[in-house]
This record gives sequence, C-alpha cells and structure tokens, in this order.
Amino acid sequence: MEQKTSLVSALFLFFLLYGTLASPTLKPSFKPRRPPHHPCRHLVFYFHDIIYNGKNSKNATATIVGSPAWGNKTILAGQNHFGDLVVFDDPITLDNNLHSTPVGRAQGFYIYDKKEIFTAWLGFSFVFNSTQHKGSINFAGADPLMNKTRDISVIGGTGDFFMARGIATLMTDAFEGEVYFRLRVDIKLYECW
Repeated sequence: MEQKTSLVSALFLFFLLYGTLASPTLKPSFKPRRPPHHPCRHLVFYFHDIIYNGKNSKNATATIVGSPAWGNKTILAGQNHFGDLVVFDDPITLDNNLHSTPVGRAQGFYIYDKKEIFTAWLGFSFVFNSTQHKGSINFAGADPLMNKTRDISVIGGTGDFFMARGIATLMTDAFEGEVYFRLRVDIKLYECW
C-alpha cells in the first residue's frame, strides 16, 4: 500500500513538473491587484507650530533641541536653519483657527537638512483622541519648504487608521516670522482597513 501511494505521489509530481516546464509561454490568467486610483479616505487638518524663542514658554509647542556650532537653542540658525533639530507637540484643528478646539496633536520632529536651500525632513504622527477619531496617522518625508505644496508619505497608523497608507499634501497656510507657522494637511489614504 505504501509503495502504491509513493508511486502515485511520484507520478503526480512528475506530471506537475512536466506541465510547468512544457508550457513556459503560458501567461497567468490573473492580473496583479493594483491599488485604487481614488482615495478610500480623504481628510483635511491644520496644525499650528509655535517655536520657543526664549520669551514665549507659556504657549510654545515646539523647541530647538539640536543646533549647529553657529546656532543656539532659542533662535533658528542662519544658512537656511541648516542643522537645527526641532521637536514639536502641536495642536491639530479642523479649521485654520489656532483657538479652535483641537481634535488631536501633531507630535514629532523636523530637521533642517540643507545649507543651500530652505528645506527640512519630517517625521511625525497625528495622535487623535476625540469623538470623531481615535488612533494615529504616521508621516515621513522631505519637505522642500519653498514649494507651495509638498507631498510626504503616510506610512502607517493605529486605531481608526490601522495600517493606513497614502499621501499627505502640505501647504504653509500662514506664518509669522520664525516663531509661528500653520500647515494645511490634505490627507489621501489609498489603503484603509
């Protein structure tokens, strides 16, 4: 009985292998799944960044934690702020009013990473704990600040945004010198679970 089972198994494997090798020009009858061309979720938020300047400790939401030799921790360095590392915990609102009720916090950092041009690299999360949203959305990417709009990657999320993937388009909505800026963040998620 075992010999018969072994013989049947060997013949099955032989025909399977022969069929695979004998027809190399056959194309698979399925097409790989492509992501949808339209987002499965679209969100717009504003986040408000108030950089500590030595005088505004009561309302500052960001601070310089690393600076080059020619810089300091209260004033952004010259040469396009090259070398400054800023950590932030900014309020997120549904409109562009700083005094609107926050729906979450933008938490992370940005590094000014070029001497020649005004640009930064961002790594941050939107952390939500409101009646509308729970969880977080994670972002990372280059931010060429002189462009009107910039895209960065949505690289994941938790809670309502579990394993989210997509693109966030950033636009500087307002700024006051080097102390305050507001970003409009237009999020398009292409993978929603």
